[in-house]
Amino acid sequence: MKRYGTWKYLLIISVLSIGIIYALPNLYAPDPAVQVSYNSSSQSPDSNLTNRIESILADGDSETRIETTDDYVLIRTDSSDDQLKVKSALSNNLGGDVIVALNLAPTTPQWLSNLGAEPMKLGLDLRGGVHFLMEVDTAAAIKNRQNGTLQDIKRRLREEKIRYSGAFVEEDLSISVKFQSEAVFNEAKDFIEDNYTQFLGSPDSKEPLTISLVLAELEIDQIKSDAIDQNLTTLRNRVNELGVSEPIVQRQGKTRIVVQLPGIQDTAEAKKILGKTATLEFHLEAQLDTPRTRKTNYPFKGQPGPGAELQDAVILGGDQVATAQASFDENGLPQVNITLDGQGGGRMHRATRGNIGKRLGVLFVEQKTRTKYEIDDSGKQMPVLETYEIKEIISLATIRAALGTTFRITGLDSPSESSELALLLRAGALAAPMRFVEERTVGPSLGADNIDAGILSMELGMALVLLFILFYYRVFGIAASLALSFNIILLIAVMSILSATLTLPGIAGIVLTVGMAVDANVLIFSRVREELARGRKPLDAIDAGYDRAFLTIWDANFTTLIVAVVLYSLGTGAIKGFSITLMIGIITSMFTAIMGTRAFINLVYGSKKDLTRLSI
Repeated sequence: MKRYGTWKYLLIISVLSIGIIYALPNLYAPDPAVQVSYNSSSQSPDSNLTNRIESILADGDSETRIETTDDYVLIRTDSSDDQLKVKSALSNNLGGDVIVALNLAPTTPQWLSNLGAEPMKLGLDLRGGVHFLMEVDTAAAIKNRQNGTLQDIKRRLREEKIRYSGAFVEEDLSISVKFQSEAVFNEAKDFIEDNYTQFLGSPDSKEPLTISLVLAELEIDQIKSDAIDQNLTTLRNRVNELGVSEPIVQRQGKTRIVVQLPGIQDTAEAKKILGKTATLEFHLEAQLDTPRTRKTNYPFKGQPGPGAELQDAVILGGDQVATAQASFDENGLPQVNITLDGQGGGRMHRATRGNIGKRLGVLFVEQKTRTKYEIDDSGKQMPVLETYEIKEIISLATIRAALGTTFRITGLDSPSESSELALLLRAGALAAPMRFVEERTVGPSLGADNIDAGILSMELGMALVLLFILFYYRVFGIAASLALSFNIILLIAVMSILSATLTLPGIAGIVLTVGMAVDANVLIFSRVREELARGRKPLDAIDAGYDRAFLTIWDANFTTLIVAVVLYSLGTGAIKGFSITLMIGIITSMFTAIMGTRAFINLVYGSKKDLTRLSI
């Protein structure tokens, strides 16, 4: 019998040891928890926040354990019911300056965490996750579209040498363009009728020498649909930036979007990133010599006192940002480097080339929600979710030269704020603000009873397979059983290291992997028995069985691996969950079935030179 090298035993022991260490965290179930953090990324949890939480929870009957980290306060509970009670109490009493989110807090021992060992994530269909229901403010989408159209109309009128005295978006979201003479009014009316067919009927107005542009119903419906579609795309991009595996982001009804994040660890951060509009608006500062300009006073971000007046006309918005990267300026202060798309760069150039020496304001627009209480018909106080908008100036700088497609935003409070702003802009601007209508944890979609039954059936199936292998192949069956057990441990360890999400289709991939691992051992053992039947000595039969079965096993597994790679590359959702476990399982099963069983058999029979019979 061939000598089995010492390095092979060391390799097997090393791989199995690492596998056991990184699979261990999956034995520790996470605690239901509530996570509290400030809305602003520049604010860290302090004693004031902790004291507020403790005073609120002191009146409750739930057992809690409070932990404070650099980014959030974590309140662990004993059950999901307690988790929901704590979340409700904190949401109703903490105020609008914080985010209260559901979480699953890991219970992995510190020594395993120090080694980087974390439990494998489970999908929504197995463990659940976080469910957000968000409503899109379609009226804001129409207003944004009208603002963009207004800027285009003003530009086109200037190019046609048609002078107007004022152009605004009215409260009813119609566009009003005013003129000073009948001749110019008629010329502009003909031009707009020919070039802006999305508006309803003739562009007349009750006011003299004023064109009023009202959108047709079909155009309004199209704008609303486009806003939902763009928000869907943006949310998917933001989820990808968060690194969430196999999320669900889909439309529900006419104005709502469902987001489900399986196994997410930082739900407060997810809620903050998903809910923010992160809209940037660029406005010129209002000048005293332009009295007809509509203007609004905005505060500076994070600074008390008077703000600055900016023209209401929007030069461009965050939806025309192509890329955004956080960095530091020459003084070591945080900044965001922005690159606009071609259209945005053109609009920025046209707006700044004629305003050199004036100041350009960068307005940060954020949609927030807060809870207020109203008295219902029965006299009870009922919580009502209210949406409000915050607009703050983050930069007001003098234009030194005409700007193009690249520039930078300074005046940010911290590196975390610049990173967050860059992430939101890079993921894409929302076409319209959204508010959280509902937030809850998602239980296993198959139901706890079905999952328990599924696990029980897997355990019974595994037990029957192992018993059959032990009965039919004797000592070789022990080798196959050990290899099968270690194969599952290695598969779980690799998935934990890769932070892969296990779903129900993923379990199907594991079951298929178990079958292929057993099949590999059956091929080897059957080949050994064939060699014995041909009259070979037992030790020679073992060598011949492993050597000649290897190519068959390799071909079968390699072709299956190709299929799994194709499925992962082209598939989505459940198909990816199946293919990732299948790919990992093929590799681990080949290692355990070929090297693992060979090492065990060599330990049992390798030293018996006068062996006359094998227990197979």
